[in-house]
Amino acid sequence: MRALTLVAAIALIAGPALAGPVTLRANPVDDDGRVTLGDIFEGAGAAAGVVVANRAGPSVVFEAGQLQALAARSGLQWANPMNLRRVVVRNAALAPGAVVSTAMTSTAPRPAATAGATVSVLTYARNLAAGDVVQPEDVVWTDVQAHLAQSGGPSDAEQVIGLSARRALRAGAVVGARDLVAPQVIARNDTVEVAFVAGGVTLTVTGRATRNAAVGEPVTITNLTSGRTIEAVATGPGQAVAGPQAQLARANAAQYALR
Repeated sequence: MRALTLVAAIALIAGPALAGPVTLRANPVDDDGRVTLGDIFEGAGAAAGVVVANRAGPSVVFEAGQLQALAARSGLQWANPMNLRRVVVRNAALAPGAVVSTAMTSTAPRPAATAGATVSVLTYARNLAAGDVVQPEDVVWTDVQAHLAQSGGPSDAEQVIGLSARRALRAGAVVGARDLVAPQVIARNDTVEVAFVAGGVTLTVTGRATRNAAVGEPVTITNLTSGRTIEAVATGPGQAVAGPQAQLARANAAQYALR
């Protein structure tokens, strides 16, 4: 009995040391809601059955660094050679039949158009209500008839992740530029901190917004002390800038939105 216990202990210690590099599957899926390292990686070996997440919805999203850490705990080495930010594992029953590029990460480019009368476009993976913010698992590349593809549609999922649905959107619909807007960060009558930045000096005043605004949009703020109005640009929830920084904020709206 002691000999068997010793063998088991040695196996537990030596297991990770014997493991080697693994490769991310082209389209990770699971079929029972229990996401394992074998579902995600090729060459997982004895660690293939290790459960790393339970999928409650149509998909589960891993940050790349998080996934590397989970793999390392079982002795697996994933170098992330494509510098992916996220990996999405989908329900096998809902996964598209065509091969999807690099697990639909937020940085995955548009796949090349298929031969004939079809083209790969971004579509919604679930129904979105007005105001919902698009998450990485909410969009997927799908082959559709070429005439259904909208001109000027997004060529990269990164272009739409983080934006807000302008109206209700149905699962399976092609993603269009007019569907989405920058999410609102300031509502009318919100209390807003306005920063004036000039010459390395920052002055902050508190005011009340006179309208709704998304990141990078102009918003007029009424100074609560003086009653004067300030022309500012929204930079985040309850935050705006005025003066020289306002023009810069409008030009770099996407940068502020990612903070």
